[in-house]
Amino acid sequence: MELNFNIYETMALVSIVLYIGKYIRNKFSILSQYCIPPSVIGGFTFALLILIFKLTNICVINLDTLLQNIFMTAFFTSIGFTASIKVLKQGGIKVITFLCLAILLVILQNIVGVTLASIFKLTPLLGLCTGSIPMIGGHGTAGSFGPILENLGITGATTVSVASATFGLIMGSIIGGLVAKALIHNYKLKTIRDEYSEKPPSEVGDYNEENHNILSFKKLTNGACLLFIAMGIGSVVSDFIQKTGLTFPSYIGAMIVAAIIRNIYDFTDKEIVEKEIETLGGLSLSFFLTMALMGLKLWQLFDLALPLMIMLFAQVILVGLFAYFITYKVMGKNYEAAVFASATCGFGMGATPNAIANMDELTNRYGFVHTPYFVVPIVGCLFIDFVNSGIITIFINFISYNIY
Repeated sequence: MELNFNIYETMALVSIVLYIGKYIRNKFSILSQYCIPPSVIGGFTFALLILIFKLTNICVINLDTLLQNIFMTAFFTSIGFTASIKVLKQGGIKVITFLCLAILLVILQNIVGVTLASIFKLTPLLGLCTGSIPMIGGHGTAGSFGPILENLGITGATTVSVASATFGLIMGSIIGGLVAKALIHNYKLKTIRDEYSEKPPSEVGDYNEENHNILSFKKLTNGACLLFIAMGIGSVVSDFIQKTGLTFPSYIGAMIVAAIIRNIYDFTDKEIVEKEIETLGGLSLSFFLTMALMGLKLWQLFDLALPLMIMLFAQVILVGLFAYFITYKVMGKNYEAAVFASATCGFGMGATPNAIANMDELTNRYGFVHTPYFVVPIVGCLFIDFVNSGIITIFINFISYNIY
């Protein structure tokens, strides 16, 4: 039996799956503990159902995913609007230093992924699916670059990327506390138990529903208009870039245009509707991720099970060692640096909320420090997705032109 859903039926199904994801997340606290979003839970549950249907020959479900690419572009366009040069300058040397560390980790993750893929006699491009695409990039980047790699002939790239991102969310939360506590114990670091009683500032951070309850219709409309303008002009820019013969994600033009618009607003001292754009971006991400995970072909993982697990655990070792030996030493070799190290584990294998959760776990026990709570969200929410996409694109084109 074959079931075909049109675009309206598909969006209704996606919405139901998203609600199911929220229900499951509320029922099992461990999912919240590891910061796994409802879109991932619901979409992955649906993908498991599709796998069962396929193995038992019950039915085939075909979805109309026309809006998936639009949601993806809208999300990454909203990321482009956060690339503020003024904010980067205000963050000072710590922000620039941590951003440089994140860039180095992106490069190392991709080198490890490509190298291990070659050792297992897999296509090197598949190695990127366990590198910074799912690790620092998370599910959003995994869902966007997976189809690009599949268009280059890498079967199962989306499935591998998204599965790797889910693995990263869990492992990043597990090793963050272990690394930081090892640093505190081994170096006998002086912690701050009761010096600060206040919680970290919330002006800069990942999407938080509590901060977005009150939205102005006028500002929301302005935010939507800016998004669509950037997406429209960006599509022209993307078409021009594609003519170079290099491989770029379809949203790259929109991100660039959005960044230009943001900095024009900043340097002319005009206020941009940042919260509204962030809200629209968060909404787009939820629907995009749900649709992307609903379309996973989990049976494509069967033949890759052993090499995939080895490649993923290699990434765990890389991030753990990087946080312990590099982040800690570069960020100051003190308790604050240990907090940065715990954030690196969550940030380097999952997402900014994982990094914040790791820092919360540590500071609740050993004492609160301000700087990491300011620096990590700025790098994680405002800059790294932009930089990561560029580095991934360089790797894809380098491998494509020099190996194939």
